Order: sequence, then structure tokens, then C-alpha cells
Amino acid sequence: MSRKDVFANLNQQGALPTEGTADVRAPKGRLRPILGSPDLIHDTSRSPVGAIGQSLSEVSERSRRAEDIEKRLAEGQAVVSLDTADIDPSFIPDRMPGATEAHDRLVSSIRDQGQQVPILVRPHPESPGRYQVAFGHRRLRAIHELGARVNAVVRDLTDEQLVVAQGQENNERQDLTYIEKARFADRLQQRFSRDVIMAAMSLYKSDLSNMLSVVARIPDVLIESIGPAPTVGRRSWIELAELLSNTKSLDRAVAFVGASEVQYLPSEERFKSLLAHLKPQQKKATARVWSTRSGARLAKVRHNDAKVEIIIDRKEAPEFASFVLDKLQSLFEEYRSTN
Repeated sequence: MSRKDVFANLNQQGALPTEGTADVRAPKGRLRPILGSPDLIHDTSRSPVGAIGQSLSEVSERSRRAEDIEKRLAEGQAVVSLDTADIDPSFIPDRMPGATEAHDRLVSSIRDQGQQVPILVRPHPESPGRYQVAFGHRRLRAIHELGARVNAVVRDLTDEQLVVAQGQENNERQDLTYIEKARFADRLQQRFSRDVIMAAMSLYKSDLSNMLSVVARIPDVLIESIGPAPTVGRRSWIELAELLSNTKSLDRAVAFVGASEVQYLPSEERFKSLLAHLKPQQKKATARVWSTRSGARLAKVRHNDAKVEIIIDRKEAPEFASFVLDKLQSLFEEYRSTN
């Protein structure tokens, strides 16, 4: 199914009215299928993927737009109060266990101010009387801990529409880490085409390929041991995947991260320490000086496992420098004739 079909179906089943949508659209080139913007679907000339390391103001703006998405979804829809025990998570998990600080802040905020934005659910396709979350997993968990009922918009969504809504909301909030997004994409590919995945996550084909490659080369047990690693981006995960190209390196990595002193570290520090552990450690180059019997300096020699350097100071020994250059070819031929 093409991206256009996915977006069209999402709009047809319980979608929002199109009037008034323009005031919440993102800048040109950003895909906004949850809000119903088919005129933007064909413009794929710019990547909508959120860059790692954006400024705080940009992150804040993306969070505001995510809230706009959810609020507009609720406009014209009945917001109902549901028992959290009747709601199941999405059939495609997208988060890893992480630090509790952000969760605790969310619980405190909802306790003090109430639930500001409803979550989006659908009737559970396999369990009558139950519901399944499209987005709002963190709010659902927080409200469940508070023992309250959750405000939700209930919409009939196909599997594809659900993952598009889930992926787009995550992308706008930009609170999933790189490896969480990569694992989410990997789980999606088990059921959906790449077109659907790219639509759900607002990814270019090359970005998706990189994510799937990382997950394929790094075993789940190692990713779980490292954790979500909030500050670690694409390049670092690709570098780790390349370092794990042989079984010996993989065994070393699993043993290293599993150590209690490493597990005690924050997730991103576990990643950084593992990367440093796996990188080959080059020995420092040793250096010595060649001198004449009278003590005059002829050359400086530096060598390590990778190379040998002979540095001749032309001011100290100009004739010797020319002599060595003239003899290099004949020395090599002599070496080759004896080996």
C-alpha cells in the first residue's frame, strides 16, 4: 500500500474535518498525515526526520506541534473516560525501559494539573470490550499509577492507521531515542511494507535502511543491556554495529555490558564505555634518535604497530638525506631478492 493510500484511509475513518487545518500545519515539506494533509504527501524532497542534537527551542516547538496534533484529533470527537485496566498497549512496542525521572515528572504533572490532552485508542480488534492505544502510552501508564480514569478519543483504526498515528506522534514529540526508533522500525517491518514504515516514521529510504541494518547487526540482548541511550545518535550506533562484526567482539561486548559496575552506569554511559572498550587500542609510537659516533644527529625514527617513520633533518645532515633517498629503490630491490 502506498503512502497516499495509508493517509487517505486514516482520513476516511473518523478523521478530522479538513477546514481550519492550515493554521496548525508544519512548515512546507513536513508530512502531517495524522492531521489529514494529502497535499503534502507528494512533497518528499525534504527529509522530515528530526535531527539529533537540535536546539532546545526546536525540540520545544516539535513538542508543541505534537500537542496540537492530539488536540485537533480530539476536536469534533467524543472524549470518553475509560478504566486504564481496559486498555492494552499498541501491538508494536516502541519504548525501552529508561530513567524514571521523566516518568515521575509526568505523574506529578497529571496529579497536580490533571490530564490536559486525551490519548488515542481504538476498539481492540481481538478482545471485545477492550481498547488498544495508538498514542499516549506514557500518559496511560502515569494515570494508571495514580489510580484514575483516563480521557481518551476512541476511533476505528486499521493496523496501518494505528502505526502511522503512533509513529507520527512519536516523531513530532522526538522523545524516542535513535535505537528505540530503529527497533520500532524493525518490528513494523515484520508486518508492514517499507512504504508504510516510512510514512509512519517520516523517514527517507536510506534512513530506514540504516536503522534496520543497526538492529540486524546488534543482538537484542546487547541492546537491552545498553538501554535507550538518550544522547547516542545514528553514527555512534552504526560504529558499534561495525565493531561487532565478528563473534569474538560480540562475546566481549555482552560480557562487558553485563558486568555489575557497567550496569550501574546511566544508559548513555554504558554505551560510551562499551564503545571505548571495543575500539582497538593503538600503542603509543616509540621514538629514538640515530646519531653519528661523534654525537651528531642523523635522523629520528618513530614506529608503532601501524607504521615506521624516519625523519631526517636536512639542516643537520643534508648529504645523508640525499643518500638515503637515492638508495631507497636499490634497498627495496635487495630486500625483495632475498625474500
